Amino acid sequence: MTTNGIVYVIDDDEAMRDSLNFLLDSSGYSVTLFDDAQRFLDALPGLAFGCVLSDVRMPGIDGIELLKLMKAQHSPFPILIMTGHGDVPLAVEAMKLGAVDFLEKPFEDDRLVTMIESAIRQGEPAARTEAISQDIAARVASLSPRERQVMEGLVAGLSNKLIAREYDISPRTIEVYRANVMTKMQANSLSELVRLAMRAGMLKD
Repeated sequence: MTTNGIVYVIDDDEAMRDSLNFLLDSSGYSVTLFDDAQRFLDALPGLAFGCVLSDVRMPGIDGIELLKLMKAQHSPFPILIMTGHGDVPLAVEAMKLGAVDFLEKPFEDDRLVTMIESAIRQGEPAARTEAISQDIAARVASLSPRERQVMEGLVAGLSNKLIAREYDISPRTIEVYRANVMTKMQANSLSELVRLAMRAGMLKD
């Protein structure tokens, strides 16, 4: 069964959670419900990319605090905040902290579904980019100190001979390190290695 995406609903009001669950489920979304923000944050490292729909006023960690914590973690999940009537200052603060949008309760079902659709569409490229960056960082971290030096030499445009001279080892040994670097970085060519180094922030413009 294909879904339009995943939505994580955080609200301490059980009736609200149930009605959102029904609405989003019937709109083709896969829905996970949380009765408080702490439970959601505890589960976050293992969650697939999705849109977060959170109430702003909750006991414990409220919607504003949740936004601050998600921002500190550089979370790519788009967040929509639900506010009570007249909570405009809170809604504005939520937007400043990175909420994609806010909805005033009571809201129209169609409006919520449209907002979630757009939030997921906007957030997906960022989520993919973040996952790729983490993957590249993990590849760089798997290099030994010597392999990293060789990679830095290669992306700086140095030949095997020059790298060998710099570290006082034989060009033959450099070839072995170079092969290891290409394998660990999953690069098929030097240009690909340079691109990966740029993504990893190893190359300064």
